[in-house]
This record gives sequence, C-alpha cells and structure tokens, in this order.
Amino acid sequence: MLFGISPRTDRTFWAALACCVLAAANAAPAHAQYASGLSATVEVASDERRRGISWSDGDPVVRGTLSLPVAEGLSLDAAAVSLWGSDRHGGADAVADLGVTYARQVGGWRLSAEGRYHLFPGASHQGYGELGAGAGFLIGPASIDLSAHYAPDQSAVGGDNLYLAASAAVAVPGTPLTISARIGRSSGDADHPVRAARLRPDGTYWDHGVSLDYLKGRWFAGLRYANSSIDGPDSAHTGASLIARFGLSL
Repeated sequence: MLFGISPRTDRTFWAALACCVLAAANAAPAHAQYASGLSATVEVASDERRRGISWSDGDPVVRGTLSLPVAEGLSLDAAAVSLWGSDRHGGADAVADLGVTYARQVGGWRLSAEGRYHLFPGASHQGYGELGAGAGFLIGPASIDLSAHYAPDQSAVGGDNLYLAASAAVAVPGTPLTISARIGRSSGDADHPVRAARLRPDGTYWDHGVSLDYLKGRWFAGLRYANSSIDGPDSAHTGASLIARFGLSL
C-alpha cells in the first residue's frame, strides 16, 4: 500500500491529486508574476487542536505556514507544526501539511478546492491525504463559510473520513477584533477500528468552537474555545479547552 492508501481507492485519490499537480505545472510560467505574493506566518499556540481533537496531546506548539500563488486563484501551501512525540500520531515529532488550493470568485460566492497530504516526521506509516471543497459569501461585515473534506479509505486512518463544517465570522466595528464560531461533523467507515480511532475516537461525532482574534499590522493573537461530543474510552484531549495563540505575518 503506497503511503497507506488502500488499493480500493488509491486510483481515485491519486487521480484527483494528479489533477492538482498538473494544474500547478501548467501555471508554472506565471510563477514570476505571482511570486511577490508569497506569504508566511510563524506562531506559538497552547495546543494544536483540529476538529475538536488535540494533535499535540495538549502540549504547546510552534507553527509555521507558507503560501505561494502560482497563477490567478491557484496557490501552493505548506504548514509545519511541532508535535513533540504525539501519542495520537504514532510518536510523530511534527506534522507537515502540503497542498494545492484553487479559489475563484463567482458572483457573491468564493469557491475553493484543494488537495492536501499530511506527513508525520518521526513516525512510520502515519501519512494520509484528503480532498476538500468550500464555498463562502459576505453579508456586510460578516462572512459565512461551508466546507467539506474527504479522506479516501487509507490504512493509516483505518478507513475513510468525511468532515463537514460551517463557520461564521464578523469583524467588530472600529476595533482590530474578529469574532467567529464553527461547527463540524466527522463520519466515515472503519476498516480497522483501532486505527480509525486516531481521527474519530468515538465514531461519528460533532465538534464546535468560538474564537476571538486580534490583528494589528503584522501581529496577531487569539483565544479559542473548542469542544466535541466525543465521550468514549479514547476521549483523551478531546473535551472542552481554551487555546491561546500569538504570531507574526512575514
């Protein structure tokens, strides 16, 4: 099994990912035009929590991101987060998220599609890929976003995984503050229950959270409350948590 993707779905996943790679390759001549749009951030956070689950076992992390536009609407993205020997991810010291994102404005809607692969340095057979799509629109100072991410059947995550989410954010007039809220649902089939518990400890579950973010120039900070409906034997680091972060845009 190449990178832990099962024979049943590897053709579907790799075909979709290949389309993203080909799109990036076709956009290569435009690289010089968009290279000035390179953006990066570095930050520290009290936890690395995704979809209601702590990936760092509740420990503080350092995170860095890069985004390179290569054509109109098309960008190459990378992020790296320290995990300090995460039990949830086989003792991984970090996670590196590598992907391609395409977005465009259609009327009042911003539509996007992406392919992403998650690598776990310091651990064996933990990497997995997923595809995503999203749609968002503005209502005055508020934004509303809907998204779906699907990880095809892969041995590293013990089956497949579908994540559906909705979020809303509003800027507080006259301040550098933004308030946002999010709700999501994780579901899927489990071929290997122990491995599936890595991303879905309680089978199908819900997560939710609210955030308060501050942005002033290149500096940003935030507080986020996160919780989930997970309540089983594998529920460590999945309950209510208040997460703080502080960073700089480069």
